[in-house]
Amino acid sequence: MRIFTASLATETNTFSPVPTDRASFEMAFYAAPGKHPETPTLCSSPIVALRKRAAKEGLTVIEGTATWAEPGGLVQRQTYEALRDEILGQLGEALPVDAVILGLHGAMVAQGYDDCEGDLLERVRAIVGPNVVIASEFDPHSHLTPKRVTACDIMAYFLEFPHTDFYERGEHVVELGLAAARGEIKPVISTFDCRMIQVLPTSREPMRSFVDRIKALHGKDGVLSVSVIHGFMAADVPEMGTRILVVTDNDKAKGDKLAETLGRELYAMREQTAMTMLSAQAGIEQALGVRATRQDKPVVIADIWDNPGGGVPGDGTVVLRELLARGVTKVGVATIWDPIAVTFCHAAGEGAVIDLRFGGKAGPQAGEPIDARVTVLKTTNEGWQSFGPSRVTLGPSAVVRIEATEVDIILNTNRTQTFEPDVFSNIGIDPLAKDVLLIKSTNHFYAGFAPIAAEIIYVAAPSSYPSNPAKTDYRKLNRAIWPRVADPWKQPISPLVGEISQSHQPSLHHHRLGRRHFPPERRVQFLRILRTARGIDVLAQPLGQFGIEGIARLLEGREGVGVEHLRPHVGIIAG
Repeated sequence: MRIFTASLATETNTFSPVPTDRASFEMAFYAAPGKHPETPTLCSSPIVALRKRAAKEGLTVIEGTATWAEPGGLVQRQTYEALRDEILGQLGEALPVDAVILGLHGAMVAQGYDDCEGDLLERVRAIVGPNVVIASEFDPHSHLTPKRVTACDIMAYFLEFPHTDFYERGEHVVELGLAAARGEIKPVISTFDCRMIQVLPTSREPMRSFVDRIKALHGKDGVLSVSVIHGFMAADVPEMGTRILVVTDNDKAKGDKLAETLGRELYAMREQTAMTMLSAQAGIEQALGVRATRQDKPVVIADIWDNPGGGVPGDGTVVLRELLARGVTKVGVATIWDPIAVTFCHAAGEGAVIDLRFGGKAGPQAGEPIDARVTVLKTTNEGWQSFGPSRVTLGPSAVVRIEATEVDIILNTNRTQTFEPDVFSNIGIDPLAKDVLLIKSTNHFYAGFAPIAAEIIYVAAPSSYPSNPAKTDYRKLNRAIWPRVADPWKQPISPLVGEISQSHQPSLHHHRLGRRHFPPERRVQFLRILRTARGIDVLAQPLGQFGIEGIARLLEGREGVGVEHLRPHVGIIAG
């Protein structure tokens, strides 16, 4: 059996001021074919899992490029197209193959491409044809689109947040992909739109129990896989939001029912899932109160929105400035992204005392730069931290201590959120010797820091992250979702929304409308059908805004209205 595998991934915050180019991928992680390390990265687990299966089962695994960029702003168009075409070219050279198993993220957006993964998967399908299995692992902080479901046979997402199960889910995707390629299963995908967006940490209830029940469903009664797609609120794309995805063994009705049951249950608990978030002032006040009674372990303050893992710079100073103002003097900070300050520290050398301006340079939202006299405690060209079995680089880094304090700050060159306590110990800071640890992460830090923390306090300080989806200026979102509306179920569904169908065969949404086949009087008749079919008042709206895909999804399989209703009113030209 011949299997092609590759990985192309990043998480795009379309509101971020940090651009993503080729260097962003090469700086974070880039492995040429066959050069992937033996340890997996967040989005390349299928490659490592396939190597292990190949050694045991005699599979022929052809590895393509594997690359990852730290989350940031829009991917440069030529960067995405070049990396995409690099992988597609490798796939073409690998033919024939029995399966394609990919490691993707699911929230990559490039200039001119709202759906990079859908574009890539659609092109993969065009290369391999309808009979080759395509399976992919995704990050749950992503989007689900029709292109992806149409192209894929198998899709599975990490279940845990923090993503401690990324390798386990990679093995899961590989297992299902190989079983499908052998003809042992016939996977069918079902989806349900929960019409919401929310923070869904599985480190606390009610998500902990919800995910545990989902795991218990796997492999029983024809259910092959279940995923919760949390969504990624920092992306202005049409399909942004939370969904449930179920893969069954050729039982679409069961999958549809299960997806809806789980989706409605998740919607019902939406107001209980997120952790309590405090202002910087309130969070520090609580931390000092905890520290007064618990000296055995440090208090961890998570600056959750100044999180490079969400695509922001990670150079915020709001919380640190407040700690200094309150006179807190034994603090470890991981990290503040400031390549210029790192360069100055390296030039000055270890032990040097310098006047340094650091942080707050990428934009005004997350605080002003801090000016302080500091001692350069440590410099390194290879800062790093662990994340599960993988290793995350900080690049050239430095530790500085503010004068007359024990406030030690890690300055780094490669943006990254905080994952593990070894981010401190690897560069010479004892995290247990501090009163407070200030870290930049939303929840990925939890598994590593919870065992050493007296308490974890989540602080929602100002940053460039769009943390309030009720007020975010989304221009492309194609439907009503909570919390933007109180009850999205009372709102009409827009085109391309609802349960996304799976088919590798040409259908109505692969065709296009010719203007010469659509005179004005038939346009009005056709729009009346749309209104009748879905209860949507579109008579006053321009037809062009729907597009053929949107029109098709309004009609196909909906309330008895299908292609036969369309043909009398519009000519179809095979695309």
